[in-house]
Amino acid sequence: MKASNTQTQMRKGILEFCILHIISRGEVYATDLIEELQTAQMIIVEGTLYPLLNRLKNANLATYKWVESDAGPPRKYYSITPEGLTFLNELQTTWVNLDSSVNQIISKAKNE
Repeated sequence: MKASNTQTQMRKGILEFCILHIISRGEVYATDLIEELQTAQMIIVEGTLYPLLNRLKNANLATYKWVESDAGPPRKYYSITPEGLTFLNELQTTWVNLDSSVNQIISKAKNE
């Protein structure tokens, strides 16, 4: 068993939460999403992001609008929907509880 496989699954599991959190701050272009996630070392490529954004849109958790660009084709800017905000709040609660639980487990010394 390789740690890298588990690490990838852990990142994938939290990716939707991170994306919703980013778009909850305001409209964002997909390239900016990728940059922020990569800066935070949430390794992601377009092939992972776009299907996830489509799933969020189809679930009515996110939406997008086309904006004309001076430097090329129009761009899609993503934002969160009211349903997405409700969902994000639920995920936030889950994250806080999960973070607390995991830290409680890993903070105990061996043979304590």
